[in-house]
Amino acid sequence: MTSRDRYAHDVLATDWRAPKRGRAVEAPAELGAVVEEVTTDFCGEIVAVDRDLHTLTLEDRRHKRRTFPLGPGFLLEGRPVILTAPRLGAAPARPTRTASGSVAVHGARARVARESRIYVEGRHDAELVEKVWGDDLRLEGVVVEHLGGVDDLADHLRAFGPGPERRVGVLVDHLVAGSKESRIADGIARSPLGAHVLVVGHPYVDVWAAVKPERLGLTAWPEVPRDVEWKKGVCDHLGWPHAEQADIARAWRQILGRVSSYHDLEPALLGRVEELIDFVTAPSE
Repeated sequence: MTSRDRYAHDVLATDWRAPKRGRAVEAPAELGAVVEEVTTDFCGEIVAVDRDLHTLTLEDRRHKRRTFPLGPGFLLEGRPVILTAPRLGAAPARPTRTASGSVAVHGARARVARESRIYVEGRHDAELVEKVWGDDLRLEGVVVEHLGGVDDLADHLRAFGPGPERRVGVLVDHLVAGSKESRIADGIARSPLGAHVLVVGHPYVDVWAAVKPERLGLTAWPEVPRDVEWKKGVCDHLGWPHAEQADIARAWRQILGRVSSYHDLEPALLGRVEELIDFVTAPSE
């Protein structure tokens, strides 16, 4: 008869107080990593790290963002970590997505420009499209040109000469029923030019309003009286100078600076731009 020595095992020989998931270890807060904040159960991708404020920003799958202090209290791949700011001088992680949400293609050379074109109304429209879809457009070889308005759209199209290999997509502001823009678009569609031209638009008076108002600390873009120029009315509401055209240009730089990806834009614009890119890059039948 043998007896078990219950004192033979030294309980202090191992780290008996260690949590089941292990002890937290330091890990750099790399952009693109997906982590969970344990006190709130908020899980998201690291989209920003602020060294000065010692914070990081997470974005979940519903595009909601929250900011947390760097340090302990996070799970990375199910293991506890103490997140630290990435080392200075380290090569930044290559993004896996472009600003438009497309899969990033690293090392690809820009394609020679197609004959097809995308026209937008103004400079601000072109700059916004470039900022979000620029990588995609260069990869596809698509050139975006701004017209300075759509009143002379038919003349521009006749001069360009659309065809099966020379398609034109046109993005129009304030394309709503009964508007001047809708009458122009309908006329183009019924004309001989319409076979190789696609005119789409968003409902906003100006492309500024396609930027989500929350990015500027607003709950909604302000209602501007009809007798007030819309951009100047917006600037007045925000307390920005607006007497000169240079003031409007500076205001736009402020707004454009709040845009880093498609997450910052309204779906009513996103879908239309993607539709135009698909149209001008589709193989001819």
